[in-house]
Amino acid sequence: MSAVRIALLVGLLAVVPTPARAAEQRDMRLVGAHDLQARSAYQPVIHQQGGRFIAYVGHHGGRRLNPLTGRVEPNGTSIVDVTDPSRPRYLHHIPGEAGAGGAAMARVCDGKTLPRGAREKTYLLRTLGDAAHEIWDVSDPSRPARLTTVLDGLRSTHKNWWECDSGIAYLVSDGAPRGWRTNRMTTIYDLSDPARPRFIRDFGLPGQEPGATGPAPAGVHGPIAYRNRVYFAYGTGSRGVLQIVDREKLLAGDPQARERFAPTVENLLYPQVGRLDMPPDWGGHTSFPVLGVRVPYWTPGVPGHTRDFVVLVSESLREECREVRQLTFVVDVTTERTPYPVATFEVPDPTGDFCRRGGRFGPHSSHESFTPVFYGRLVFLAYFNAGVRAVDIRNPFHPVEAAYFIPEATARTDTRCAAGSGAPRCRAVIQTNNVEVDDRGYIYLVDRADAGLHIVELTGPARAIANLPGTKP
Repeated sequence: MSAVRIALLVGLLAVVPTPARAAEQRDMRLVGAHDLQARSAYQPVIHQQGGRFIAYVGHHGGRRLNPLTGRVEPNGTSIVDVTDPSRPRYLHHIPGEAGAGGAAMARVCDGKTLPRGAREKTYLLRTLGDAAHEIWDVSDPSRPARLTTVLDGLRSTHKNWWECDSGIAYLVSDGAPRGWRTNRMTTIYDLSDPARPRFIRDFGLPGQEPGATGPAPAGVHGPIAYRNRVYFAYGTGSRGVLQIVDREKLLAGDPQARERFAPTVENLLYPQVGRLDMPPDWGGHTSFPVLGVRVPYWTPGVPGHTRDFVVLVSESLREECREVRQLTFVVDVTTERTPYPVATFEVPDPTGDFCRRGGRFGPHSSHESFTPVFYGRLVFLAYFNAGVRAVDIRNPFHPVEAAYFIPEATARTDTRCAAGSGAPRCRAVIQTNNVEVDDRGYIYLVDRADAGLHIVELTGPARAIANLPGTKP
């Protein structure tokens, strides 16, 4: 056999996927699963609707067969009835951006909660690939209908936030069409009447505004609004910034300014109450506020015993650990003008097993629900090939792992390939991308490597931490 043919055979063997691993777990158990038509998944949102629990799952780009229609459709939004979590039922797929596909973000509000929504309606705010933000009427989740386009003509979108009680929406959008020096900034709309979007303002960090000079700060990844603050995370996996903003000032602007919302440094700084600049190796993917924590073992009644924190996640971006290890930071924001990290969390890999499994290993995001079942007690982190990790944050200065679940790869799980000195090594590997929870205590994992949706629950000592009926934390 010639040397050329031998080299070709070696190369082919190098890209054959390794055998899939069985599910791994500690103090978590699998309740139900669905393959989501083997679409690469990004964001799940769980919404209680008409006596049912409905999962709206945003997808990355790509195309897959929709068995409900018999057509190959661009990846968009999956709508799944999870009322019985042991038997998820696929209701509908809304196709994504034509051609490339994708509709990664999903947020849902009821009309009876929105100030000017139709009381009998339920609305879905979603991205349309990188091109637009749009609203759908999903009152009947089996028969969604597009209501309106909020903003289009874009080249980038990402992780939105929608306040159902006010209707204010923080849309991550491409700033280039309006001269901003970033591909991800925040465009704020009033969607209190979803059929009639009203633009409020653009917002970003000083140095990103039109006409600025010098290096521009990293783009925003996504905001989370809570109480009268908006917590913005910038940088994803490097050059991170956590920015804390006064919501009322953000939405009203400086009354002393000639133009309240003009993109000037002064107007951008006016609502800012605090900022943390991270070292260049780490970024801000998700900024989840955990406020009013009574620190255990500290003397009750002493000033500072009750404190505020933000769980700040830096995303792993490289295959097989070929980067500075990404971390989850616990940031003390009790004194908002000077946020300060007081702890970190990571899943250790002393044997190198996770780094050799293929794909990414490390954090991507935290859950974002404020349900009292878990709030202030547990945070759930999507950890790519390490599945979901439940982190006990009752003592925010010493976060510890309470439980984990790593799904089993299936025949539809996509491979991840890492280039080395020789031919690429490809493996079918779990890549848990985002997680969410509901008021019943179920945890929802979605996978960017096409392994679908997994619904799990806590067991054993981990379950006792949660504020669930029949448990004593």
